Amino acid sequence: MSLLSSFFLCLPSYALSQVTASVDKNPVMVNESIVLTVIADDDVDQRALDTSPLLADFIVGRTSFRSYSSSINFKTTLTSQWQIVLIARRTGKHTIPALTINSQKTAPISLVVLEKSDKDADQQDIFVTSTLSSSQTYVQQLFTLTLKLHFAVELKSGNLSEPSFPGAAIEKIGQDQQTSTIINGKRYRVIEQTYAITPQESGEFTIDAPVFSGDIMVASRGRSSFLSFAETKPVSVVGEPQSIKVLPIPLSYPPNTPWLPTEILTLHQEWPANEGEFTVGEPITRTITLTAAGLSKAQLPEIVMEHSKGFKVYPDQAQLHTNMTTDRLVSQKVQNFAIVPSQAGTFTLPELTVTWFNTVTNRTEQATLPAKEITVVAGENTLANNLAHNQNSAQTNQQNNGLNTIQPSQSAQNNDQGSATTVVATSDNTMQWLFLGLWLLTLILWLVHVIYLKRQYSTAPKRQVTNKPTSLSTGNAYQQLVNACKKNDASTALSLIIPWINQLIESDIIISKDSNNENKLVTNIAEVPTLINEQAFATALNDLQQHLYGKSAENGAPSWHGSALLAVITQINQKPNSDKNSPKWQLNP
Repeated sequence: MSLLSSFFLCLPSYALSQVTASVDKNPVMVNESIVLTVIADDDVDQRALDTSPLLADFIVGRTSFRSYSSSINFKTTLTSQWQIVLIARRTGKHTIPALTINSQKTAPISLVVLEKSDKDADQQDIFVTSTLSSSQTYVQQLFTLTLKLHFAVELKSGNLSEPSFPGAAIEKIGQDQQTSTIINGKRYRVIEQTYAITPQESGEFTIDAPVFSGDIMVASRGRSSFLSFAETKPVSVVGEPQSIKVLPIPLSYPPNTPWLPTEILTLHQEWPANEGEFTVGEPITRTITLTAAGLSKAQLPEIVMEHSKGFKVYPDQAQLHTNMTTDRLVSQKVQNFAIVPSQAGTFTLPELTVTWFNTVTNRTEQATLPAKEITVVAGENTLANNLAHNQNSAQTNQQNNGLNTIQPSQSAQNNDQGSATTVVATSDNTMQWLFLGLWLLTLILWLVHVIYLKRQYSTAPKRQVTNKPTSLSTGNAYQQLVNACKKNDASTALSLIIPWINQLIESDIIISKDSNNENKLVTNIAEVPTLINEQAFATALNDLQQHLYGKSAENGAPSWHGSALLAVITQINQKPNSDKNSPKWQLNP
């Protein structure tokens, strides 16, 4: 018994006795991130640290956590470490308040935040810029926002926040563009993103500053230069917010007219080469192209060509195109019309007018295709000629009362007079019977086809519908993410991570609540690792971001394989319903 007691007495006992806090730089420039490191001398839960006191003076970025143990001379030490990315909201002297972990507190830290000078900006290793195509626009007029991430260091992973504009339609245009540039003798790699924004309300608005959160590669400080290894360091960078004024629809604009604010709108038409003369029954193709700058495809109005006497109009499916030129989005609608003349003669196609508002001159204008006169001639072998011939024959037969020859006595009388001309009318119904036979043959063939289709449908096996169990949150974002992984489409897969996570939050598979106990959706990719405590998922996500933003991407990285990410998201998305009340992934307070 004494030996057993002695054994337990020899076991080390652990208790939290000290908590320290430090920053990686002081002073710091405004909008420059610092890393606050908090260390506890025990193995404690990640959620034991409350970072809410930091929100008063700082933007709190990603928080990373790790716990580890070390043994020296048979003495084991347990350590818990938090790294929190902070960005000061304004210049001046600030105090990082004391933080509490299990009744133990850190010491406050005095921090000096300096105004950034042009010289300091030139020396930055990473920064974000944003540019608006215009500082003033009209309601429902599209403008573009271009974000550029400049970095002169190696990125391990990262995410650039998307623009936020309440009540506006926001759409990303094209793929990210990667270039390089030299600024004041320093080479930067540049990742450029362009967004099309269409405000739906008038007023003055501020577009939030873009925020980049990620990890950069740094040399290890704990080893000699000869044996140094690369480490990662979390970093966040904030750009500048942008202000824009949205003007309302002018009162002078015609009521009950589609509102089309644009810098330029044009109409163009194309005709066949022989546009001077056309033939009855032969279709004429008229192509009308509407081009507008600063309007999305969905805003382009419908092109309508009205029916007129003498011809019929059959519109084709419109083709929509968009193209980004410098900082301007140009949209185009191409509409084909088949015009079929039904009779010979000269006809006038009415003019086509589209009313729009010129945002450069602030005036209402009209784009017009003038009325066009076309000449239609009868074809030699057309059905219209045959019918006209039959009508003339029928009228001649009626005038002669069905007689095939003139009576002899009347003929002799006419010969005696020498002043009348005798016409012998012969009734020929051959063409009428021919067309009637063709019509009956067509009707019989149509009836046979209908009967055949009915028999095929009645004998076809009925499709069985089974209710197969489906996994939770099998929404569009999840399915698109699965498809992107299967296609090894890295860019698309990364853009779908946040929508998929928000699906899980809305389905209560992941618990993420705000102060009102309502679902708090994710807006930043940096928040995702704190929601899913799965090492396989974190590894797959880091590999994806490394492929897109790492240094290897500049030198032509090998193609990304989505199998690892696909496996882990499938496992997460197929949690049984019983887990709904006890979710595995929770948002840290």
